[in-house]
Amino acid sequence: MSRVEADVVVIGRLVEDSELPRREAELLLCHVMGCGRAYLIAHRDDSVHPLEAGRARAWFARRRAGEPIAHITACREFYGIPLRVTPDVLIPRPETERLVELALQRIPANASARALDLGTGSGAIAVALARERPRLHVTASEVSEAALEVARENARRHGVGIEFVRSDWFADLAPEPFDLIVSNPPYVKEGDEHLGLGDVRFEPRVALLGGESGLDCIEVIAAQARARLRPGGWLILEHGHDQRDGCMTLFRDLGYLGIEDFDDLAGIPRVCAGRRGG
Repeated sequence: MSRVEADVVVIGRLVEDSELPRREAELLLCHVMGCGRAYLIAHRDDSVHPLEAGRARAWFARRRAGEPIAHITACREFYGIPLRVTPDVLIPRPETERLVELALQRIPANASARALDLGTGSGAIAVALARERPRLHVTASEVSEAALEVARENARRHGVGIEFVRSDWFADLAPEPFDLIVSNPPYVKEGDEHLGLGDVRFEPRVALLGGESGLDCIEVIAAQARARLRPGGWLILEHGHDQRDGCMTLFRDLGYLGIEDFDDLAGIPRVCAGRRGG
């Protein structure tokens, strides 16, 4: 056997030798080769270019060390939209798509309304809303300049006009009222065991931690949002799996109306919504 023949590696063998779950290895290899998973399955006996094979092996090693796939590929799909992701932002997750769905239900397709995404991170929520509601004026705030740069790039990539503002919640926002305020704020409790598990280990703590109860940021947003909503305007917040009662009580105590809490697709309590009265 020649040296060239010995160096040839086929798709199927590369995936099998990755020491990763098959789906993860295939996802990483798809990004390396610029193809879809169906192509890998149909061409599993085809050879891989040596440079691509080397890059794939390097990515497999990073994943075996625990690094999130979204950081390795610098990409994560959210609401059908491929988004750039870096260690400066939270990795967009499927459960947050429920918040987007609920927000869209409250904004008519042809409405010329104003929406605010607090703590936008990668811009996932803001970009999704702007794409689905072209007449919606979307403002997105974020305290981290590094995160804002990621969000701006995602907005440019998808051709949506979003007003980005560096602000600690409402502090540096203009006084105009909004018809809708949404947020996926930090809500993980200090010392939560999940902080040492999985992808969360690699994400910015400032975007995760919500104080001892996990509700610190939610309480600030809910209290201040009433003054920034038009009468009848909606506040919609994502929260932790065990924070439904706390959020609904908070919304009631602050005078919000039509309060409801919604499960995500996994059946876990995830999103609280309420509107400002007239």
